[in-house]
Amino acid sequence: MTNSFLQETPLLFEESVSGRKGAIVPRLDVEETPLPKELLRDELELPELDEASVVRHFTRLSHKNFSVDSQFYPLGSCTMKYNPKMNEEAAAERGFRLAHPLNPDECNQGSLKLLFRLQESLKEITGFDGCSLQCAAGAQGELAGLLMMRAKHESTAKNTAGSTAPGTLRRTRILVPDSAHGTNPATCSMAGFVAQAIPSDVHGAIDMAALKETVKDAETLAGMMITLPGTTGLFEKNIVDIIKIIHDAGGLVYGDGANMNALMGMVKPGELGFDVMHLNLHKTFSTPHGGGGPGAGAVVAGKTLADFLPGPIAAKNGTAFCLKNPPLSIGRLKVFNGNFAVLVRAYAYIRTLGASGLKRASEYAVLNANYLRFLVKEHYPTPYGADRPCMHEFSASPDLGNGIHTIDIAKRLIDYGFHPPTVYFPLIVKEAFMAEPTETESKETLEAFAAVLTEIAREAKTQSELLKEAPHVTPVGRLDDTAAARNPVLRYICPNS
Repeated sequence: MTNSFLQETPLLFEESVSGRKGAIVPRLDVEETPLPKELLRDELELPELDEASVVRHFTRLSHKNFSVDSQFYPLGSCTMKYNPKMNEEAAAERGFRLAHPLNPDECNQGSLKLLFRLQESLKEITGFDGCSLQCAAGAQGELAGLLMMRAKHESTAKNTAGSTAPGTLRRTRILVPDSAHGTNPATCSMAGFVAQAIPSDVHGAIDMAALKETVKDAETLAGMMITLPGTTGLFEKNIVDIIKIIHDAGGLVYGDGANMNALMGMVKPGELGFDVMHLNLHKTFSTPHGGGGPGAGAVVAGKTLADFLPGPIAAKNGTAFCLKNPPLSIGRLKVFNGNFAVLVRAYAYIRTLGASGLKRASEYAVLNANYLRFLVKEHYPTPYGADRPCMHEFSASPDLGNGIHTIDIAKRLIDYGFHPPTVYFPLIVKEAFMAEPTETESKETLEAFAAVLTEIAREAKTQSELLKEAPHVTPVGRLDDTAAARNPVLRYICPNS
């Protein structure tokens, strides 16, 4: 780590010097007309600095940032792959960059054509019949999927003799595996459903006996949310049987597509029987999403739910392209169509790799995960699926002794220049350490990461305090997570004010 990384960077307000300027605004060359006093507001207090100071401030901050362009980012369940700069250039093309969504369709034909082709590509990759690019992120895609399921059940109830009044849906239960992403039960609640947990068996898969017992109350079953591959890093062997059980009980099956990076070109979820699924284009299809954004949650659906997709979606009208709503659409979930630049990157990624390239990407993602798991298995064993290959990620349960916890391992990794993987998720894995190397990392990088993990395991036995007090290379050291959650400081008060 460089000295600039260790040094704490003061805020612009703290660097401010009264009277200093970064730009000189020329005097007006026309007569100045004062604004009415009632339209004026108090003077906005801004820092006063010269241009060089501002540039250096933000450059120093940029050097502190951790990004996939500078180092390995093994964040499990998030697919932090390297993003080709060619895709960035495509998104910055003038025609895409300056297009305005309020333009009439005839002025946005290039953009609409790209949206239409991306929809068709995603349908082909996933095996579904319809696609909407409306949603801004995966969580919103989840909400769209469940709202579509709700609309379908409500539509069916209205067409059934003796049905209850609108808004009194009987099918209110959504089954959610206990290993699911945390957004799943939250989305159930937002969509007006009740989430019911389904336990995992000793192999980390959905407990089939528990599932069969749960669906006996078929009249209240709305459906099930399933992540494929699951968050333990394993492919659900019984997926076809699970989907059939839900369908036979009158429910619908939602697919959490967060882990699609393991399936491209290998498996089409639509052909497995899923009814609707969201895709995190910012994970699988090449957009940097560290720091919380941007995202794009495309939603794909089979024949049962395609007419309920959020709209508008891109459509072809003769030789031209337009936006239109599916016939039974749940409506608009975002002002415009997703994050357009993310969609451009996803389209460029798909067109560059093609069908064979997408398949190869998934193959390498799975290969890398299994290689890394093999390198560290002595100290970081996987409690589920140790006797079978994992998919694109694995969930280990380290036990290094001397009171060392997974959080200590994660913090110590920072000292070695590696971003920590996901920790304490999934909840069914004790001291969970969830790593996803992606397909873009080399064999040498994986071996270097494994060597550091092995060294940390050695330190746990001989220098455990190093881990318990890590990280040592950051300006503020280890933060008190509990205090930060219970006593947050939400407003900064400048010492010079």
